[in-house]
Amino acid sequence: MNNLASHTMVTAVWFSLAAYIAFILFFVIRGAMRTKNISDYAVGNIDFSPTVLGLSLAASMSSAATFIINPGFVAYYGISAFLSMGFFLPLGTLVSMAVLSKRFRKIGKTIQAKTLAQWMGIRYDSKAFALYFGFLSVLMIAFIVLICVGLTQVLSRSLNLQIFPTLVGIVIFTFGYMMFGGANSMVYTNTVQALLKLTVAVILLTSGYEHFSNGLHGLLDKLVAIDPYLARPFNETSPLYRDFFEVVVCQVVVGVAVICQPHILTRSLFLKNDKDVNRFLTVAIIVLGIFFLVVFTGIYARLHFPGLAVNGAKISLDSVMPSFVVNRFPVYIAIVIILGMISAGMSTLEGLIQSLSTTITSDILQPLTGNKLIKSEAGKGIIPALVMNRIVIGLLAIVSIFVSYQQLVNPTLSVGILAQNGVYAYFSAAFIPVLFGIFLKDVHKLVPVTASVTALIVHFSVYYLRLTPYMQDSVRNPGVASAIAIICSLLVGGSLYLALKRKPQLATA
Repeated sequence: MNNLASHTMVTAVWFSLAAYIAFILFFVIRGAMRTKNISDYAVGNIDFSPTVLGLSLAASMSSAATFIINPGFVAYYGISAFLSMGFFLPLGTLVSMAVLSKRFRKIGKTIQAKTLAQWMGIRYDSKAFALYFGFLSVLMIAFIVLICVGLTQVLSRSLNLQIFPTLVGIVIFTFGYMMFGGANSMVYTNTVQALLKLTVAVILLTSGYEHFSNGLHGLLDKLVAIDPYLARPFNETSPLYRDFFEVVVCQVVVGVAVICQPHILTRSLFLKNDKDVNRFLTVAIIVLGIFFLVVFTGIYARLHFPGLAVNGAKISLDSVMPSFVVNRFPVYIAIVIILGMISAGMSTLEGLIQSLSTTITSDILQPLTGNKLIKSEAGKGIIPALVMNRIVIGLLAIVSIFVSYQQLVNPTLSVGILAQNGVYAYFSAAFIPVLFGIFLKDVHKLVPVTASVTALIVHFSVYYLRLTPYMQDSVRNPGVASAIAIICSLLVGGSLYLALKRKPQLATA
């Protein structure tokens, strides 16, 4: 590994990191003192303001992918990657978030669901469907791996450390404090992390102002001088952004469905008052829109490293941003950016650990053991739910270290491909059940079950069986598989819903 960071930067990062850890632990201890049971851990028992929750949601949705991994795709493939991840994906996501969050909260508060799996089970009156979504949530481990890899890349390069001990340290610290704080501490840490990320977003987006001295055309001319395909809206030489379908259609469809993740939709349940929903969404949408634009920094990174190499060594896609920050900025600014990148990863990682561990404990282990193992509110069982939740977090930490290390030493282009494949499969399967559950009445449980299973089968079939011309290269685009899966799921679910709705009317006639 090339030691890009100077001795001064390494020292400054260590001091800043110590302060950041102290800050996190302060809120964790404060939150842990208020966390008495699994419900407190899942949705909290503090009356948070809608502004704080909006910042928390924006922080949770803009992960290490947004600040660390995705700019690398833009550096590698240019304007087409930016349009895909910086414009069309956010377009679908922000509109969907505004529409779905309100309705999901309204029904979620009525049925008192702590997790998305519970919401599914109660909404469709099916314990089996809740258990199915509990198991499906395990796919979110792929997202945890992406964040662990991103954080490892940032810290190993800014501290000149080897990747394995860095990875282990990150996982032990983050998973360790998430055993105790839960939602009560997470909202506070996410809020401060969001403010730090806003500062970093402004620094990064304005850091390449000199490239616009001759306007947008001047910047595009610089890209053309490196590679003409970098300046095109569709990059035929890339494996991911080749045409209108991949850049626009897939990303809008995926963007609409992407909020159907347990750590995103359930955030609206933290609100104690319905009148606060509009302010909560306004803050989240504005801040998140700014965060999405950060991927444009990948263009600056490519102009800084036109050959994608430093000191004669090739820069991997996942290490483009860490290398750019350490090489491009003076120490005092680089420290702020590094802390912002760490916040980007931590904010989402906290939400994923909290939601996934709660789901595994409450929606998989508890129903499978018939409340004989995990102590219920009625007092039956052996192990308190909160203790079991901590055991689950420990097991998730071990799995995350193993898979993350494999992705660090032997990725398929980027850890982003692994993460997208797992996460996209999850929300592809969740989208139609959530959509029908919040907008339609009297939906037969066969409809969401069939639609969800259809999405899962189609997604993995398209990806692993290399169906369609888009899946013929060694690097395959999970967005294509997801978009096709969501469309098929909608067609199957919609057709079945209409067929079952007409059946009673025909029988009555």
